[in-house]
Amino acid sequence: MNRLYILFLLMLFACFNATAQTKTLTITEAIAPAPKANYQLASRFSPNKLRKIIYSTAVDPHWLKLSNRFWYVYETPNGKEWYMVNPVSKSKSKIFDNAKLAADITTIVRDPFDAQHLPLENLKFSADEKNITFEVRSTIDEVKKDRKDKKAADSMQKKIFFFNYVIATQKLTEVPNYSKPKAKPSWGSVAPDSSAIVFSRNYNLYWMDKENYKKAVKNEDDSTIVEHQLTKDGVKFYAYGGGGDDDGEEENEKNKKKRRGAWVMWSPDSKHFVLNRTDSRKVKDLWVINSVASGRPTLETYKYQMPGEKESPITEILLFNFASKTFKKLNISAFKDQTVSVWGAPMLNKDRDNEFRPSIWLGNNNKIYFQRTSRDLKRVDVCTVEINTSAVAPLIDERFNTYVEISRPGIVNDGNEIIHWSERDGWAHFYLFDGKGKLKNQITKGEFHCESIVNIDQKNRVLYFTANGREAKEDPYYLHLYRINFDGSGMKLLNPGDFDHAVSMDDDNKFFVNNFSRVNTVPKSQLMDNNGRVVMNLETADLSLLMTTGYKFPEPFKVKADDGITDIYGVMYKPFDFDPNKKYPIIEYVYPGPQTEAVNKSFSRSMDRTERLAQFGYIVITVGNRGGNPARSKWYHTFGYGNLRDYGLADKKAAVEQLADRYSFIDAKRVGITGHSGGGFMSTAAMLVYPDFFKAAVSNAGNHDNSIYNRWWSEKHHGIKEVVTAKGDTTFTYSIDKNPDLAKNLKGHLMLMHGDVDNNVHPANTIRVANALMKAGKRFELVMVPGQRHAFGDLTEYTFWKLADHFNKYLIGDFSQSEEVSILEMDREVERKR
Repeated sequence: MNRLYILFLLMLFACFNATAQTKTLTITEAIAPAPKANYQLASRFSPNKLRKIIYSTAVDPHWLKLSNRFWYVYETPNGKEWYMVNPVSKSKSKIFDNAKLAADITTIVRDPFDAQHLPLENLKFSADEKNITFEVRSTIDEVKKDRKDKKAADSMQKKIFFFNYVIATQKLTEVPNYSKPKAKPSWGSVAPDSSAIVFSRNYNLYWMDKENYKKAVKNEDDSTIVEHQLTKDGVKFYAYGGGGDDDGEEENEKNKKKRRGAWVMWSPDSKHFVLNRTDSRKVKDLWVINSVASGRPTLETYKYQMPGEKESPITEILLFNFASKTFKKLNISAFKDQTVSVWGAPMLNKDRDNEFRPSIWLGNNNKIYFQRTSRDLKRVDVCTVEINTSAVAPLIDERFNTYVEISRPGIVNDGNEIIHWSERDGWAHFYLFDGKGKLKNQITKGEFHCESIVNIDQKNRVLYFTANGREAKEDPYYLHLYRINFDGSGMKLLNPGDFDHAVSMDDDNKFFVNNFSRVNTVPKSQLMDNNGRVVMNLETADLSLLMTTGYKFPEPFKVKADDGITDIYGVMYKPFDFDPNKKYPIIEYVYPGPQTEAVNKSFSRSMDRTERLAQFGYIVITVGNRGGNPARSKWYHTFGYGNLRDYGLADKKAAVEQLADRYSFIDAKRVGITGHSGGGFMSTAAMLVYPDFFKAAVSNAGNHDNSIYNRWWSEKHHGIKEVVTAKGDTTFTYSIDKNPDLAKNLKGHLMLMHGDVDNNVHPANTIRVANALMKAGKRFELVMVPGQRHAFGDLTEYTFWKLADHFNKYLIGDFSQSEEVSILEMDREVERKR
C-alpha cells in the first residue's frame, strides 16, 4: 500500500472513532512523529572536544626554595603563558616574552614556532633560581642512543633540544650534545643524604651507592653496576618490597629478577629505614581471563581476600640499621588480623619538582609514628617506636561502635606535642596531646567537619587546616581554609566566600593560592596572606569557547532526605536547549559512598556522566544520601553501617519526588538511574527495591555481591563481627544482603556492563546478578567489555553511547538507533588516514 492510501484509511478510522466516542482525532495526532533523542547535541560535548574548548581552570603553584615566590603556567584560547609571582612585592610578571622566545627557538631548532604554540617541556629552575632549563621536541628524526639494533622499527625518535634561559637577561642558549636523562627509576628509594639507594629484586632487598645509582639511571643493564644484597629469605607473596604480586604468571616470571620498588621510609639522618613486609601466602587466589590478549587467552592470578575469610595477610614492620646492615621485626601485635602502617613525613611544597626527594618517616632520628587497626576497624592505636630499644608504645587510642577513621597526626616540637584528628565527639576535630599521649585540650569543636592539616606554625602555635560545614547559609561541603591557636582560641576563616575552595600554602605559612568556584560559576584564583587578605587576583578561567557552544551552568539544589529532617544537596543538569513547557524524563547519576558522594561542588571539566547525558533530552541529577560523604557528621557518614545494600535508596527516590513536585518539567513517571562501581551496585539495587518507581538503569562494574568484593571496603562499611570463644580464639563472621537476592523483583529495563578483566570489582559480581535474573525469567541486557579493567579504559566512549542508547529507548522511546550498526557519533570523530 502506498502512503496516500494509508493516510486515507487513517482518516476514515478517525471519523469512525469520533462518531463512536464523540472525539475528533486529527491526522497530526494519528501520525505523530516518533520521539527523538538529541544525539547531535550530546556529540558536541565529547571529552576530545571539551579538551579543545576548556583550558586552565586553576592556578597550580610551584613554590620556590629560596623565597616565597612561585611560578605557574596558565592556558587560555590564546595559548600558554608562564608567570612568576612575588607575594612580598605583590607582583606578577610573565617569565617569557613568548614571541621573542619562539623566534629564538625557531632560529636554533629550524622548526617554526610562534608565541601561541610553545611546546616547552620539563621546565625546571636552577638551584640559584636565576636560570630555567626546558626541553623542546623537534621534527628531526634520530636514532635512539641506547639502541643496539639501529634498524629496529622503534629505534627512531624525535630529537630533543635542551635550553638554558637566563631570566634577568632573557638570553636563550642551547645546551650542546644534550642527551635526555631518563626519569628517576621507580624502584629506587634514595636516602636523604643520597648515600644509598634501596630496592627489591627477586623478593629480597638490595642496595647500591650513589655512583652506581647514577650508572643505573643512565643504563639499567650496565654490567659494571655494583649492588649488595641485604636479605635472603624473601619469597613470592612474602617479599621484601615489591614482589610483583599482581603481575600475570608469565610477566612475573619474566620480571622477578628485575629491580623493583621497595617503598622503604628513611630516618632523617639516613642511618635507619623501615619497611612493611606482608605475608599473603595464605590469602586465596582469584582469577580473570584476558580473552583478547595477544595469542592465547591468558589467565591472571592474584591474591584477593574477601570479607569474612580467615586467610588474611599478615603485615610486619621491619626496622633496619643501615650501618650494620641488620634488621629487627618489631613487636607490634595487638589485634588479630590487624593492619599496620608507618606514617611518612609530609612533603614540603617547595620539593614538588624534585623527583629525587627522599621518603622520610614521620618522627625524628630516634622515634617513628605508626598506626595499628583491628580487623573490625573499631579500635585504632597511634603508636611510637623508639629506634635504640625497638620499644613500641601506644600513645592515643580511638574506640567506637562503628568503624574508626584515622589521619596522619601533626608532630609539634620534635614530638613533645601531637595534633590528632578524631571523630570521637561525633564530628571530625583536632585535639592537642602531649608527647606521651595525654590529652591537653580540644583545639576545634562544634557542628562542622575538619578535613586536614595544611601547615603547622610551631613558633606561634598556630594550626592551619581545611574544614567545611561551619559557614551558615552555605552548602556544607564547601571547603575553606582556617587558622586557630593550639589552645582553641582565635579561630579565623581565611578564604571567605560562598564557593568550594582549594588551597596551596607556602612552607613558611605566609601566603597561599586560593582556587575557588561553584558548579555554576567561572573558576577564579587569588593570592592571599595568612590573615585572609587578598594580595592579588591571579586568574579567571576563560570559558568563552565553551559558552559559544550554548553551554549553561547546572543548578545546585537542596531537598530533604527520606526522614524529612536531614538536608541533602545535589546538582541538576538540564539540556542546553531546555524548554520549560516540556516534560523531561529524569536520570539520577549515583554513587552511594561512603567514601564520597558523586556530587560536584566546583566547576568540572568532565561532563560525560552529567551534562553530556542531559543533552539527549533529560534532566540529570546527582544528589547525596545519608551514609554518603564522610565530610559531615559521624552519624551521617555511618548511617548505612550494617545495611550496605539499601541505605541510600530511599533518599534517592525522595529527591526525585520532591523535585518533581517543585518543577513541572520533570516527569516522575519516567525515572532512570545509573552509576559506576558502587553506583553500579546502587542503580541495580534501586531497580529491585523500588521496581515501580525506577523504570530503567545502566549499571557499570557494580559490586552487586559484596560478599565477594574486597574485604577492606566491605567489612569497613558494612561491619564484621569479632567473635572470641571461651578458649580465647578469635574468629570473624560476616553477612550481607546482595542484589541477586532480589532478582525476582525486576520490572523495568536493566543493562549490566562489566570489564571482563576487572581485578578490583570482579566480573563475577555482575555475572551472579545475570544468573539470578535468568533463573527468575527476566529480560535484561548484559554487556561484557572485552579486555577492560574497572574503569573501561579505551572503551569508555563506547560504553557511554551504549548507556545512552538504553535510556533513549526506554525513557524517551527513541528506537531509531537500533537500526544502525555503527555508532555514527563515534565514527565522525575518527580521522580517516586511508
